[in-house]
Amino acid sequence: MALSDILNSRYSVRAFKKDAVEPAQLQEIFSLAQQAPSNCNVQPWQTYVVSGARKDELKNRLIAEVMKQQPPAPDFDWKIAYQGIHRERQFGSANALYSSMGIERDDKMKRNMAMLRNWAFFDAPHVAFFTMDKYLGIMGAVDVGIYAQTLTLLLKERGIDSCMQGALGQFPDVVRSFLELPEERGILFGMSFGYADEDAAANKTRTDRADIGDAVCFL
Repeated sequence: MALSDILNSRYSVRAFKKDAVEPAQLQEIFSLAQQAPSNCNVQPWQTYVVSGARKDELKNRLIAEVMKQQPPAPDFDWKIAYQGIHRERQFGSANALYSSMGIERDDKMKRNMAMLRNWAFFDAPHVAFFTMDKYLGIMGAVDVGIYAQTLTLLLKERGIDSCMQGALGQFPDVVRSFLELPEERGILFGMSFGYADEDAAANKTRTDRADIGDAVCFL
């Protein structure tokens, strides 16, 4: 599949089949992702892939934590309040998702239940957590983002779908304890992945993109 075809066909999948990706294929994909560029070749990412019964155990711990209804406490400062066009796009994305699922704007219970599915990994067979040393700050986050983009494109090239999830970085203490990470290691975000359940309503969601004239200046 050509890269342009991957970019045009890929979307954030929020419902997965139970079928797992073969271990040998996971090894191949994550090995290739090591070719992602990074500032000064520091390669700051430390990725943890959780599958099977261990994934279900982590899911249960995360959901129990979220159900306490305590505010998120991410390792990194990404509590941004979007403004202007960014806020419009944020609302547009949420509206597209909930509309495809038939959830009304004022139905807070159903919206909360849909949100909770983030920490159930949308029933995906695998979840990846992208971590890095906290001191690396924004430069490390840029590198991890490039790495994660490389990874999701490699997955899609092989017919494997994914969803990047900032939500998986909101309650890092649970994940840190589960993965036995040192305190200086931060959890940036996560990614659920596997094979899309194409019949699921959530997977009918599509979002638009800004016109190139609004995004790029050619001088």
